[in-house]
Amino acid sequence: MKKAFIKYSVLCLIFFISHVTNSQDFQGKAYYMSKTTIDMANFGRPGMDEDMKKRIADRLKNALEKTFILTFNKSESIYEEEEKLEAPGGGGSGFRTMMMGNFVDGNQYKNIKDQSFLQEREIFGKKFLIKDSIPSFEWRMTGETKQIGQYTCFKASGIKVKYGLDVNTRRPNQDDEEQPEEGQNMVEVAVWYTPQIPVSQGPSDYWGLPGLILEVNEGRTTILCSKIVLKSDEKDTIKVPSKGKEISRAEFDELSKKKMEEMRENFRRGGGRPGGGGGRR
Repeated sequence: MKKAFIKYSVLCLIFFISHVTNSQDFQGKAYYMSKTTIDMANFGRPGMDEDMKKRIADRLKNALEKTFILTFNKSESIYEEEEKLEAPGGGGSGFRTMMMGNFVDGNQYKNIKDQSFLQEREIFGKKFLIKDSIPSFEWRMTGETKQIGQYTCFKASGIKVKYGLDVNTRRPNQDDEEQPEEGQNMVEVAVWYTPQIPVSQGPSDYWGLPGLILEVNEGRTTILCSKIVLKSDEKDTIKVPSKGKEISRAEFDELSKKKMEEMRENFRRGGGRPGGGGGRR
């Protein structure tokens, strides 16, 4: 009974803070660290020794640990990768490194008011502008709470459509029967959000909760907020992405998969880039 009363009191306090601050023009920056682990069981080519696997995995680690900045206000946000110096010899080698180098993610923009999503992407130097609606989430509240920094967070879970390419995709010489079945593009996610920052925003394409999302767990990827800077007077400019050929997310994914298959074939034959420079559809 005592624990239930304490939990209820905390909830009341947080939602009181949320109600008071809701009238403010909430804006700021949130810094996130994104980490993706590699499926070592399917990593590398058959017969590759463990030392070689480890060396390549260590090189890839730098590419799979990224820092992002989310600049947000009540209605808009832009999610940008923080630039960092490339580590000497950190490029790695092989199919996955080639894939990451030729399929480049750009800034992600969300507008809650008009439900729009924009992202600049690049395939083999060809620029695209993904223009679509923001994804919808049917969040389920779990009742769990935890502290992230100074913020009390609540857990929510849901299912999302998995867009884009996966660094844990199969090796180019694996049998086709090991592939996931067609249409398996859904992934279960768990997030932690705080009503103390009453904006329906979050990293990447996440949104839709009564507070800023501070942590995301999606498959082998974890996104965790490390710092928040709130601003009341000085406004940061949220620049709407505008460069590249307009394309929907579904169309871009279809094009990406086609180019990746071409790259696989070239990789098997010891060749280079797919023909057409990513521009042909």
